[in-house]
Amino acid sequence: MIEIKLFTDGGARGNPGPAAAGIVINTPGSEDITFGQYLGEITNNQAEYQALLLGLDKVIQEFDAPAVNLSVYMDSELVIKQVTGEYRIKHPNLIPLHANVLDMIKNFAMIQFVHIPRENNKKADAQVNETLDNHDA
Repeated sequence: MIEIKLFTDGGARGNPGPAAAGIVINTPGSEDITFGQYLGEITNNQAEYQALLLGLDKVIQEFDAPAVNLSVYMDSELVIKQVTGEYRIKHPNLIPLHANVLDMIKNFAMIQFVHIPRENNKKADAQVNETLDNHDA
C-alpha cells in the first residue's frame, strides 16, 4: 500500500467571486506535487469542493488508486463534515459536487478525512493565492 497525504484548499475573493484551488500531494520519499487551478466565479464552499475533486483526480491519475491509503487534509470543516456524513448538504450547488466526491473516493483502498487548522494548510493556501494573483495580473 502507498500512503499518500492530500492537502487541498479552495478560496474565492468575494463570495461568490474569482476562485482557485490549491493542491499538495505528499508521498513518502518523493517531492510534493503542488499545483493550483483557477476555477472562475464561484462561492468559497464550491471552491473547497472543487479543490478536493481536483486533488482526488490527480491522485487517481498519478497512482494506482486501489493500492492507495489516502489521508485528506482540509481546513474546510463544512466539506469534511459533509463528506463524512456528519452534516447534511443544504445548498443545491454543493449536492452534485458532494456526489462526485463520494463517487471518486470509492477508488481508494482506504481514505480518511481530517479537518486541520488553516495554519497547517499553508502550502495549499499559498497555491490558491498564487493562482488568483497570477490570474488577476
